[in-house]
Amino acid sequence: MLDPTSWSGVLTSYARALGWSVVAAVGFAFGVGVALKVFDWLSTDIEEWEEIKKGNMGVALIFISLIVMVGLLVYKVV
Repeated sequence: MLDPTSWSGVLTSYARALGWSVVAAVGFAFGVGVALKVFDWLSTDIEEWEEIKKGNMGVALIFISLIVMVGLLVYKVV
């Protein structure tokens, strides 16, 4: 185990933190992508992306809440 007050210990801690940040970013991106695709498959009666392009704020808010909730779940897991 490295001494946390030495330069090698500090750099190791920084590298470990950077690695976990990358893992969290990849997990979040993957989780949001899968969640949006599943939501798109489950809601077959409406074309969400077309509604968002038209300016439908209700559909946009649903997508925003979905992204935030998946983000909170990924945050708790990672």
